[in-house]
Amino acid sequence: MHLQHGLLAIAAVLTIVAVSKVAPRVGVAVPIALVVVGVGASYVPFIPNLHVDPHLILTVVLPPILYSAAVNVHATDFRRNVKAIGGLSVLLVIISALAVGFLLHWLIPDLGLAAAIALGAVVSPPDAVAAISIGKRLGLPPRLVIVLEGEGLINDATALVMLRSAVAATAGVVSLWDVVGDFAFAVVAGLVIGLAAGLLTVWIRAKLNEPVLTTAISFVVPFLAFVPAEEIHASGVLAVVVAGLVTGHQSARHFTAQDRISERTNWRTIQLLLDNGVFLLMGYQIVTIVNDVHAGEDSVSRTVLIGLMVTAALVLLRVLFIVPLIALVRRDQRRALERRDRLQGMLARLAERQHESPGSAARASWLASLVRRRQADDAYLTTEGLGWRGGAALAWAGMRGVVTLAAAQSLPQSVPHRAQLILIAFTVAIVTLLGQGATLPVLIRRLRIAGTDAEADRRELARLIGEITTEGEDMLDNPDLRQSNGLPFDPEVLEAARRENAALGEALTQPHDPAESSVAHQRRELHRLLLESAHAALLDARESGTYTSRALGHVQHLLDNEVSSLDPAEVH
Repeated sequence: MHLQHGLLAIAAVLTIVAVSKVAPRVGVAVPIALVVVGVGASYVPFIPNLHVDPHLILTVVLPPILYSAAVNVHATDFRRNVKAIGGLSVLLVIISALAVGFLLHWLIPDLGLAAAIALGAVVSPPDAVAAISIGKRLGLPPRLVIVLEGEGLINDATALVMLRSAVAATAGVVSLWDVVGDFAFAVVAGLVIGLAAGLLTVWIRAKLNEPVLTTAISFVVPFLAFVPAEEIHASGVLAVVVAGLVTGHQSARHFTAQDRISERTNWRTIQLLLDNGVFLLMGYQIVTIVNDVHAGEDSVSRTVLIGLMVTAALVLLRVLFIVPLIALVRRDQRRALERRDRLQGMLARLAERQHESPGSAARASWLASLVRRRQADDAYLTTEGLGWRGGAALAWAGMRGVVTLAAAQSLPQSVPHRAQLILIAFTVAIVTLLGQGATLPVLIRRLRIAGTDAEADRRELARLIGEITTEGEDMLDNPDLRQSNGLPFDPEVLEAARRENAALGEALTQPHDPAESSVAHQRRELHRLLLESAHAALLDARESGTYTSRALGHVQHLLDNEVSSLDPAEVH
């Protein structure tokens, strides 16, 4: 049996890799393709049934999935979209869980209201993986993608806390105030533990300054946040998300470039296997779930029909919720435009105060930095606004996934019609994935939702690079610039550094277009050819056996570091 499971795991990994490579080429989102493959595999006679403990998914698989997503979300973008993210991931989840609960209680009369709300909590949080996969491929506006990512990170915490309270209510041991108090405690304690775990591990990893050691610690960060939070009945999911956001935000300041490269590569691999593995498992378990419903003497066809009714209710609720949400976002956009002149006037007055006494100048400088950040936030709201077309795509991007799969199967055995409830949850997940997931690209194309303005992006990039190179020029022109031994730099060395700084700005600004013939492009092309030549020579030296493995390994490491600095599009 263990050998069978081992072979099944190997086959699953190879399937995930194959589907991840092929699906984008045929225009299908990877999660959707994996669900279809899983359903097909479940009907193959010689493939054994697989029973996975749902708590294993919730406690071992879910934390790394959420952490890997959170660590790559820009904290500033998250903050700027907190209204939309909070509305979708908290308020809509609560409304959906309660509405579905009352619907199920009406459709299945002998099902208690608490158990019905528990299933409502199971099916209420969308999984944004499929929607983001489709959106990025079709060029959705970055702000829309950020909202989807943020919703996918936070809504699981809301749903799981509601599920825990609803399951406790099935035994009649909680009151409404107990539920409210438990929810508040779970959120606050989860935030505190996640913040502490993120800051502590960033500090430790910055002190180690070795990629292998820092990567090893990064593997336990999700569990360092999740386990203590769950032990005190806080939201472990929220703690993991906060730890990931803190780590991602602090990495630019405290981690080395090699640490960041390792972090991205390792966590992208983990996310690929775990997240897609759950989608594959979702399709694979459908036969087992249907058999359980038969064994429980419930009607499969009626159960699927109820699942379709719940799906329709969830879609309708999301559409109705998006309408006032987009109206609120557009109101914020109008207010940002109205504030523009007022903020500019505040900056002018603060600039005048900076010429007064040193004490008032320091305070004015601090206030000016806050005003400039407000200006940047308002510029983001006005230039990357969410319109009604984007709202339509957001309303249709409500596919269910990982949490729905695991949380449904975590319902206690004492819950009446448990097998039927699990099949309802799976029906919602599979119908939304295959139905909404397959039609979302069509909707995006029909609505002609525009992505980013390429010309505006180039101007912004040039402005940022200009600031970076100007800072470098100022540093090189500083008469107090000294070596670490206190001696001044030679003029020839300083001049060479100035040329390198100018070349850096040119290389960063120039697009990596093979058809161009700029000096920066030629320099990059020659650098790549030199690295390829060096690698070929290293392979010849390895084959000859003339050099020791120590020397060969050292040179290979140096070349690998150089190649890692190239743009991926330039590496053949």
